[in-house]
Amino acid sequence: MGDAKYERAPSEPPPSYETAAQPANATAVKQPPPRMPLPLDLPVINAIRGRRVILASASPRRKFLLAQIGLTKLEIIPSTVPEAFPKSLSPFEYVLKTATQKAMTVYAAEVDNTTLGEPALIIAADTVVVSSIGRILEKPRSEAEHIAMLKSLRDSGSHKVFTAVAAMAPLDSARDPGYALETAVEETTVRFDKDITDELILAYVKTREGADKAGGYGIQGIGAILVERIEGSFDNVVGLPLRATLGLIEKVLNHDEELEDEFSNELDD
Repeated sequence: MGDAKYERAPSEPPPSYETAAQPANATAVKQPPPRMPLPLDLPVINAIRGRRVILASASPRRKFLLAQIGLTKLEIIPSTVPEAFPKSLSPFEYVLKTATQKAMTVYAAEVDNTTLGEPALIIAADTVVVSSIGRILEKPRSEAEHIAMLKSLRDSGSHKVFTAVAAMAPLDSARDPGYALETAVEETTVRFDKDITDELILAYVKTREGADKAGGYGIQGIGAILVERIEGSFDNVVGLPLRATLGLIEKVLNHDEELEDEFSNELDD
């Protein structure tokens, strides 16, 4: 039975310092919501607005990151092919092969879509966390494994996060194989705070925030309390290095122009 004197915590956010300083009888002025920034005005982004852009991933974090650079109207079509590459591969090779397979599987399924038309761009990615001894860690499969995974990352000091990104676009020309494919792999070093207690790890696991994430934590959320520092790209740890992704988009969408330049140079020689 609850204590009758206990009052539930208010659901509203705490007042700002300015509001708190107002006299009690002052009329509160409702502030407008913060204005979202305007989308990036880049030729490569403008060229695909209103066209089919597919994210071959169900990750809401990758969708959110792409929205930050102006790709807000994405089709979400995850690859259904099992990720069965051997863990004996190097982390670099493993994520690169997996991301490429995701992109090519979705491309093959959608390039001849007679209802919606061929996609203008497909983006796929794969992220793994790699322990200090080189073991590839993906999503925890149970609470016990989740706890053990985070304890291992704490006790080992630092670990690495690898994300591979693959971008594909059909070519306007008839050049074989009919599409442009560009890939990149980013690496970030993450160090957990060595003073993290088992109690904190258990409390974090109970939130379930990290249950669907490689390595078992989300640096963009509550999982930030586990991290002491990083070396490299923050959004790479989240699941999609934006700067590298934008560079790949520019390459695949300008691939026909690059081929024409190469062909012209060969004729001149």
